[in-house]
Amino acid sequence: MSIAALVALLAASAIAPGHASAQTQMPRALLAEAGRPSSEPGQGLSRRPTLPPPAFMAPAASTRIAPPMPPQPTEAIRQIAEAEPQAVQQALPMPLPPVRQIAQTPFISPSPTASPFNRPPAGVVRASAQGIVSDVKVIGSQRVDPGTVLSYMKIKSGDRFDRQRLDDSLKSLYGTGYFQDVKLRREGSVLLVEVKENPVINRIAFEGNKRIDDDILSAEVQLKPRLVYTLSRAQADAQRIVDVYRRSGRFSATVEPKLIELEQNRVDLVFEILEGEPTEIDRIVFIGNKHFSDGQLRSVINTAETRWYKFLSSDDVYDPDRLAFDQELLRKYYLRNGYVDFQVLSAVAELQPDKSGFLITFTIEEGARYSVGSVSIESALEDLPADVLQPLLTIDEGDYYDIDEVDDVSKEISDEVARYGYAFVDVRPKVDRRREEKLVDIVFQVGEGPRVYVDRIDVVGNVRTLDGVIRREMQLAEGDAFSSAKIRESERRIRNLGFFESVKISNAPTDAPDRTRVTVEVVEQSTGELSIGAGVSSDAGLLANMSIRERNLLGRGQDLLLSFALSFDDQQLDLSFTEPYFLNRPLAAGIDLFASEQDNDDESNFSQESIGAGVRLGYRLSRNWRQTWGYQLRQDDIQADANASRFILAQDGLSVTSRVSHRLSYDVTNNRFQPSEGIRLTMDNAVAGLGGDVSYFSTEVKAATYYPVMEDVVLEISGRAGGIYGLDDDVRLNDRFFLGGTSFRGFAPSGIGARDAATGDALGGNYFYLGTTELTFPLGLPEEVGLAGRLFAEGGALFDVDDNGAGIQNSKNPRLTVGAGVTWASPFGPLRIDFGYA
Repeated sequence: MSIAALVALLAASAIAPGHASAQTQMPRALLAEAGRPSSEPGQGLSRRPTLPPPAFMAPAASTRIAPPMPPQPTEAIRQIAEAEPQAVQQALPMPLPPVRQIAQTPFISPSPTASPFNRPPAGVVRASAQGIVSDVKVIGSQRVDPGTVLSYMKIKSGDRFDRQRLDDSLKSLYGTGYFQDVKLRREGSVLLVEVKENPVINRIAFEGNKRIDDDILSAEVQLKPRLVYTLSRAQADAQRIVDVYRRSGRFSATVEPKLIELEQNRVDLVFEILEGEPTEIDRIVFIGNKHFSDGQLRSVINTAETRWYKFLSSDDVYDPDRLAFDQELLRKYYLRNGYVDFQVLSAVAELQPDKSGFLITFTIEEGARYSVGSVSIESALEDLPADVLQPLLTIDEGDYYDIDEVDDVSKEISDEVARYGYAFVDVRPKVDRRREEKLVDIVFQVGEGPRVYVDRIDVVGNVRTLDGVIRREMQLAEGDAFSSAKIRESERRIRNLGFFESVKISNAPTDAPDRTRVTVEVVEQSTGELSIGAGVSSDAGLLANMSIRERNLLGRGQDLLLSFALSFDDQQLDLSFTEPYFLNRPLAAGIDLFASEQDNDDESNFSQESIGAGVRLGYRLSRNWRQTWGYQLRQDDIQADANASRFILAQDGLSVTSRVSHRLSYDVTNNRFQPSEGIRLTMDNAVAGLGGDVSYFSTEVKAATYYPVMEDVVLEISGRAGGIYGLDDDVRLNDRFFLGGTSFRGFAPSGIGARDAATGDALGGNYFYLGTTELTFPLGLPEEVGLAGRLFAEGGALFDVDDNGAGIQNSKNPRLTVGAGVTWASPFGPLRIDFGYA
């Protein structure tokens, strides 16, 4: 530095404090000259930028200006300059630092070595000048502890101010979901963290939802009372509610979350819902179908076109999940009919311009139809050659390929191999196409599968039913060897409970290669029934009835029934309760209470009043066999008319019956409620006389077999026979069998059996037999209409009373009847109308 420059600089420093502003007017050239580095290492100031300061730079509290030097003689200046140049250098005023404002350039503090603006005077070290955080303070936290806030900060006390760390701290704090606003400010060397906490939800309410209950919507939303509210989570829950409405066909539904602010930073969250009108399905069309009509394919899928008679169904509203399932239904339908190469190219739902309905278009490629070329089996099991399993191959060569038959054979092979002691079996059907010949060769490859054990069993989808009700039907427990056959049996048993719309059991691998996790997924359906109805019966004429039943009481699988029936001739009151797992064992225990009044004047000129109670206990003997024991105590009062038969007048009065009953049943049908294939056998026995006034032994057997003639056409052949034997006295009138009306179509109630020749009164019979052949078939109407027709023929007889002497008309010859009927699967239950000709 030249002496002239130094002298000028010192002269400028000698300006009086009252004129300190003159210092800022120092020529830039002189300041630049003063800022040159010393020739000695570590001396002087580093080079600084010569850019002009911004217009807003004025001396402020943050501007560091060195105090002015006191006036000194010129000689003193010269001596200092010559003797101690270093002292002169140290006496130079500090260069002016740029004024920095957090609001303009937040979170930046330049490195101390980057610019002379951050260099302190020699010998002076200050944290604020070095860009070091001396402290971090939290402002505004209420529920969240300040220590928790600091734990999410990426910059701590003692760290340098760093943009990246401060940005990361902001992201970390927002990511907690605790805060709706976060600000970071720097005051000197102190970093201030200002937070505004999100409110806590006090309660959640729904407004405007008329079609969907609050319980269903509450199960969908993820926010709950006492959780922290965030806008993003509220918007996500609003979208979930919209999705619920879309699945119910209301695509114009809108949901808006709103807040009601309360004290102590709490809020009520209200979802305001505008449901809109349901968006129906105008048309369903198929493109590419050559072998099946549109109508046939519409009957395969679940989605249906809107029709006036579907007012109680939801299948005619658009549901994207149902549409995806429909594609799988189409694929299986074609595979059942030999179209191995079938594909669904697309399934498109187009909303009409006026948003009144959807046009759904399935584009498919059918491919060729294949027949079965050859069927064989390959066994890799040492002790079980393929010849042993060969009889299980029931697929005939030349038939069209049917994937259901292939699956059935695979299951039969798997079950048979399991009976030979192989807990781990793998059956894989291999299908080889011969495209030119349009044939498929099927090879069932049987091998010992990997040894896999059940690690865990999860039950999902059961909102109301207790886990234990489902788990007790499982044939596998945690730790057991995994078995596909037992999985299928478990699925069948759970489905037969009648509590669920659908049941699906799947398994997935775990971290351990020899373990699998089993998941039971159910979709619950209504198990409560409240029916109030009226009708006409061929037995009782006009009738009215009311019943309340819950088949899954409190989600425990218990069955409670209360029913009352009233007609011109009969009144009946029943109360029944069943616990299917008595004492936590597979014992179905129940109690029954009943009272009735029956007027038989039209048939036998007597009336009967009965009251009683009973208990029962049933259990399984095996998969298909079941046994039930029961005890009943009842009182009967027979009131004969004055002009009644002498055989009826002889039994006028009260009687008490103490009876033990037994039932043995065998059921291998494919559906307990509406079988289309299989066999069902039942034998009932009863002994009366353990106390009371009446003693007898009775037995009755029933047998039915079901044959699927073709799709939706079922042939049923059934028979019944029974007898009752008095042990001490004659069999009482009310204990005998009666046939006619609904029990023997084509005949009046009590129209079959022994009669008093003089009065024509029906006396029933001690023995009977009845055979029925019935063919059920569709009427060609859309399946959703629920109408089915049937043709039937019945033949049987009711005969013998204890006194078969003169005056009694009695015949063992069979009576025959033929007829037709219609069944409507109405939303209120099945309605049957039969016309018989005897």
